[in-house]
Amino acid sequence: GQDRRHATLAGTGALARLALRRDRVMLPAWVYILTALVAGTAYSFRKLYPTQAGRAEFAVTAGHNPALLSFYGPLYGHSLGSLTAWRYGALAAAGAALMSVFLVVRHTRGDEETGRLELVGSTPVGRHAALTAALATAAAANVLMAVLMSAALIALRLPAAGSIALASAIACCGLAFTGIAAAGAQLTQTGRGARGLAIVALGAAYLLRAAGDSAPAAGPRWLSWLSPVGWAELIRAFGAVRWWTLALPAALAVAATAAAAVLAARRDYDAGMLPQRPGPPRAAAFLASPFALAWRLQRGTLLAWTAGALVYGVIIGGAAKGIGGLLSSPEIRRIMARLGGTAALTDSYLAAVMGISGLIVAGYAVAAVLRLRAEETAGRADAVLATGAGRAGWGLSHLAIAVGGTVLILAVTGLGAGLGYGYRPAGGGSKVAALLGAALVQAPAALVIAGLAMALVGLAPRAAAAGSWAVLGAAALLLLLGSALSLSHWILDASPFTHLPKLPGGQVSAAPLAWLAGLALALALAGLAGLRRRD
Repeated sequence: GQDRRHATLAGTGALARLALRRDRVMLPAWVYILTALVAGTAYSFRKLYPTQAGRAEFAVTAGHNPALLSFYGPLYGHSLGSLTAWRYGALAAAGAALMSVFLVVRHTRGDEETGRLELVGSTPVGRHAALTAALATAAAANVLMAVLMSAALIALRLPAAGSIALASAIACCGLAFTGIAAAGAQLTQTGRGARGLAIVALGAAYLLRAAGDSAPAAGPRWLSWLSPVGWAELIRAFGAVRWWTLALPAALAVAATAAAAVLAARRDYDAGMLPQRPGPPRAAAFLASPFALAWRLQRGTLLAWTAGALVYGVIIGGAAKGIGGLLSSPEIRRIMARLGGTAALTDSYLAAVMGISGLIVAGYAVAAVLRLRAEETAGRADAVLATGAGRAGWGLSHLAIAVGGTVLILAVTGLGAGLGYGYRPAGGGSKVAALLGAALVQAPAALVIAGLAMALVGLAPRAAAAGSWAVLGAAALLLLLGSALSLSHWILDASPFTHLPKLPGGQVSAAPLAWLAGLALALALAGLAGLRRRD
């Protein structure tokens, strides 16, 4: 009984403290960004729609736009709280899920894959200690986020009940995917596979929610009830709150966690429950180079990003058709013009969302570059560098995938936006070309972030992951909230995305693009030089 349970959990507290110490930078960054986005949105809506009539007009228009319904979900009311929950409720729930997935997999399957848990297991540590510590760390992060988010929304004079309901729903979605990630870590043999399973589950949940929310009255709206992301909306924060919906993600979290515990007790160390497919006895001739190996390692991620970019582009292009009705507020018209650099509201909207698209794709670029560091810390780079491959060539192979992938994803986003806006052979093709150019013009700024990641990998490898994601997070806050908060242009100019031409509709200047491309190249070369010289 009790002694046996104590033995299997021995050392959990020490491992949890170690996990918190290892995540002392990334965990606060996740919590801060998610909290700031939700609180900043509430503050922005207060400035953009100060009157009840303006909010009601916005709610009517947004509630009848299928593209916006699929992307953000339905609006339950037109109060400031309801608008905030609509704008970032589902997105923040997905962000909390991603945070939980990365935390759990890192401290379970990730540590097992690198051999850290083998060292820990040689000490008086119970079989379930590492899993329990990872779950406790992720749960603590979600609870902390819920407390801070509730406090921030209440401080902005939103109703306390609605604030707590929204924050709790977002945190409970994170808890549900804490259990899903823990189960995935027992099924696969690699951390990448475990993250992939959990992220596929998150993508399916988001698609179910999107299909249910955008369905007509007689359609399959019940699909939203099958999604943990949809549950974060169906609580109806700031409306007639359905507190009982919190039991759904809680039950899923408990069931998935119990399944993970059972699987962990039945599998061998460093093994997964799913059978591993053996590779061919001999490698293909085209794999005999660092670039070919980098492509083999990163192609799955790139293809997934490309498919997602096409869907995202179609959605934002479709939403542009009815954007005029959403921009009834003079304040939001002014801010959209500042973001988009043009008086045409549709072009302003498209320019603004293209800027956000560039920021999102910069996340792919950072992840692709940081694959270098992951290969190095896992010891797999040693096998590559033991051959005739040089360090610069090895680093350049992954950097080339990051650069080419960034351009490809942006191009697909622009193409999808053009198709979603409405392709017509008689004149519609010009909008496709315009939106393709508007997406591709984001590449220099995204590559500056990737160049910085490369510089950190080469010059300060231990700070590479934290530094790269922190810079990207700061750029996101400046882009999303800078104009709404009327920040000084000296602060806004710190982001490379501020210096891009605002397309479609704006004027193109080659000088800032050339400066950004030169800065990205200089940072990348500095990283490659550092990679050649350091241990």
